[in-house]
Amino acid sequence: MKYFIGNWKMFGVPKSINILNKINYFHSKDKNCKKYRIVFTPPYTLIETYAKHFKKKRILIGSQNCYQKEQFSSNTAAVSSYMIRSVGAKYTLVGHSDNRSEGDTDEILKNKVFFALKNKLKVVFCIGENKKQKKNNKTFNVLKKQLTKVLDKKLNMNDIIVAYEPIWSIGSGKIPTKDELKETIIFIKKVLKRISGKNSFKVLYGGSVDGSSVEIFKQIREIDGFLIGGASKSSKKFIDIIKNYYR
Repeated sequence: MKYFIGNWKMFGVPKSINILNKINYFHSKDKNCKKYRIVFTPPYTLIETYAKHFKKKRILIGSQNCYQKEQFSSNTAAVSSYMIRSVGAKYTLVGHSDNRSEGDTDEILKNKVFFALKNKLKVVFCIGENKKQKKNNKTFNVLKKQLTKVLDKKLNMNDIIVAYEPIWSIGSGKIPTKDELKETIIFIKKVLKRISGKNSFKVLYGGSVDGSSVEIFKQIREIDGFLIGGASKSSKKFIDIIKNYYR
């Protein structure tokens, strides 16, 4: 099963559901529909409405983040995984580079993952190196640390999907070479195996994914799907990614 996950970031109002309706219709007619799963993470303001609308349809709804405490707290504007799950979300992103840059430490991320899993959310755990780290050949060291400092075998690893998003690639139009990306995904899966002792993991790629670049990514069988940013705001661009992947 491949994943196509759309991360809307700060985008979307109630009527933006029309974008997802078109994608849902495409999925319902696509001969390859049983081969992949579609998840969208709209802003908190849209989760409940969208989750209800797609409850018996083909698109699953998640959140872009969650707070590091379990249920309720006095933290202004915080939204816990318990609250997110209560309005119908099935997934949550954790560790996106945007949130890491705003202060999410390994300890905070560990709490977020723990409570998200406790509240029956599937976690899409984001990792990635920046431009300087890549230039200094620190990519594997950075990724290993990001994984081992947060994940451990006590967690239900079956409900964790890892998304590799090189920070230097996000929104830049630049992507890793085919060989670089294959080697990196294999490395991530080896680290995950050491952490949990299991062999089966889903590792996605994110970073300038569009209808053109997916032609390269689909050649790398180790990639289990994609975390898609800008292109997910357009039904046509998102559908083109899926079409081009399976053609």
